[in-house]
Amino acid sequence: MRRDLQLSFEGIRTWSSRERVNLVKIEDLKTPGVDPVPAWENADFDELVERVVTARRNGRPVILSMGAHVIKNWLSRYLIALIQKGVITHLAGNGACSIHDFELCYLGGTSEHVPTAIEDGSFGMWEETGAWMNEAIQQGAKRGMGYGCALAAYMDEHPERFPHLDDCVLYQAYKADVPATYHIALGTDIIHQHPSVDFAAIGACSGVDFHKFCYSVSELEGGVYMNFGSGVIGPEVFLKALSISRNLGHPTRQITTANFDLIDLGDFRKPIGYDNPNYYYRPRKNIVNRPVSTGGKGWHFVVDHKVSIPNLYARVMEKTGGEGFTHA
Repeated sequence: MRRDLQLSFEGIRTWSSRERVNLVKIEDLKTPGVDPVPAWENADFDELVERVVTARRNGRPVILSMGAHVIKNWLSRYLIALIQKGVITHLAGNGACSIHDFELCYLGGTSEHVPTAIEDGSFGMWEETGAWMNEAIQQGAKRGMGYGCALAAYMDEHPERFPHLDDCVLYQAYKADVPATYHIALGTDIIHQHPSVDFAAIGACSGVDFHKFCYSVSELEGGVYMNFGSGVIGPEVFLKALSISRNLGHPTRQITTANFDLIDLGDFRKPIGYDNPNYYYRPRKNIVNRPVSTGGKGWHFVVDHKVSIPNLYARVMEKTGGEGFTHA
């Protein structure tokens, strides 16, 4: 019957990523303590940094959620430093975050030129990325692993394929015993185009990661949740995890939330109606306002990731004498 027709992926052509021109390269990554930190004065951000420091000194979690442009803005080393210094206790991202991170790790480059690639159907059809990531996920699913751990374990087992492990965010999180979870919308990632894709395995691994994320959110009382550039997945996953935590009786009222993006919302704490397009911007409701309606505080910062994340690292290090919270 017509309602049951499906398109087979058999016959899809792939190309080696070694032949691709990459817009983001490993040698362009920004390095903490080497590259200058862009100037940014913002009193609300200063207060947020104080809350991050207080949270970690009290042993409370700091969760960083992100979209893929954090990786594409050459900030992997900053994320790794924030993990290794004990600032970030949980890293969460969408599927694209894992893909750009994975490609930088094996290829030393990522981010193809989409406008031309989509014209002939070559967009995303990269053999190594699709084959290796899907293989890692399928192996991880059989072992009951989460998505992030499945990719990191695969890297650990095939180090010869991954010459840039030192700059891989998900791998360094794995080595630091910090959860890196990836929350997948099926059909959104280039590895979903690959002939070897197994959607059941992807769902199983991402489901494990959602349980891990829910655990971290359940511990969030007195902690901080920050979202950098994820417009849909991050805020939606966070709101569901928060509801689950409260449903189970975990105290998650006195929390701090912050959203970082380039969209100017004006007075983001002022109630708005359905006639205002900003009402439909998910981070405004799901991160800045609703989670702190009974306690805590939420912010929306209009700033480039290349400014916000280096400043977050620099200011926390300044307040801790460069030591971070490796003891916490």
